[in-house]
Amino acid sequence: MSGAIKGNILTPGGWVNGTIDFDERIKAVEGSPVNPSFNADDYVIPGFIDLHVHGGAGKDVMEGGEAVYAIAAMHARHGTTSMLATTMTAPPEDIDVALKAIGAAAAQRRPGTARVLGAHLEGPYINSGKLGAQPNYARAATLAEVRRLAAYAPLRLITVAPEIAGHLGLVRELSDAGMRVQIGHTLGSYEDGVAALEHGAAGFTHLFNAMSGLHHREPGMVGAALAHAEYAELIPDLLHVHPGAIKVALRAIPRLYCVTDSTAATGMPDGEYMLGRHAVHKCMGGVRLPDGTLAGSTLTMDQALRNLVGLGLDLADASKRVSTHAADYLGLQERGRLAHGSYADLVVLDRDLKLKAVYIEGELCDLNDA
Repeated sequence: MSGAIKGNILTPGGWVNGTIDFDERIKAVEGSPVNPSFNADDYVIPGFIDLHVHGGAGKDVMEGGEAVYAIAAMHARHGTTSMLATTMTAPPEDIDVALKAIGAAAAQRRPGTARVLGAHLEGPYINSGKLGAQPNYARAATLAEVRRLAAYAPLRLITVAPEIAGHLGLVRELSDAGMRVQIGHTLGSYEDGVAALEHGAAGFTHLFNAMSGLHHREPGMVGAALAHAEYAELIPDLLHVHPGAIKVALRAIPRLYCVTDSTAATGMPDGEYMLGRHAVHKCMGGVRLPDGTLAGSTLTMDQALRNLVGLGLDLADASKRVSTHAADYLGLQERGRLAHGSYADLVVLDRDLKLKAVYIEGELCDLNDA
């Protein structure tokens, strides 16, 4: 398995026009510095990394079994080369089933699928007053339970509401154990957010959504993120967050990165789908509960990239926010960049930013729906 691609290649040092040679990993990038606006060649950029994926292709992560493979295959066809399968707040037995399946997928990638890096445990350690689209199975966390769950699958991210009794200490314990803890589904104050960051929390789950908002006399959790965060995830489907608020976050948070928060409805026609134990409805470009609450998205990472560019970001900056920053957040120095020795995770885009090819660890993926 080896290959070579020519075009405008986005390297850690900037754009070069030349050739990238690879097998499972990148062997060489050769070329001359270039401003890609001065030619008509394709763009070659790092594969997308999505740290918040609930579903796709009609399948939901909480189904367990084979569902995660179908989800990883669908997202691969949209340029996602690595992902975190994301759980819902649910009864313990449901979470066990999902994590066992995620663990199996993380241990063995199948051809044509995105690399499943592990799990994002989005709940159940959240505030029942800020469920968003989560079912009401919220509960306080214990270190013993998290360790038990970690035996099923790598827990790469854990979302917690820091204002819940006992959670601040747990944030410190989990962070010290090498897990990334981020703040989300929270009614916590600005002060709660600052305290959580001081205890080792590293980021924020779908910034602006399902958290206390910004007011000039009560800055809330959004204020804590905008004032202090190095990293935060955001859903740039232009439904979850207004473009103006996205621009605020881009100015305030140096390594803001994008996620899809995608559901089973992604890549599917309008209709009813499952999100954990919730029935959700896809219509008018979004996914909602019967009461109208947004319930995840139908976003894909290639569309996220195009949305960012449409908001005014240059392609190099947009690329970092759908790939490199997420890799850095998880400490994945061999992903999210096109450099010698990195995994050959890359996408080829035409001049309209449409996908032409996707390579995952050097394997060319079939972009046609199976």
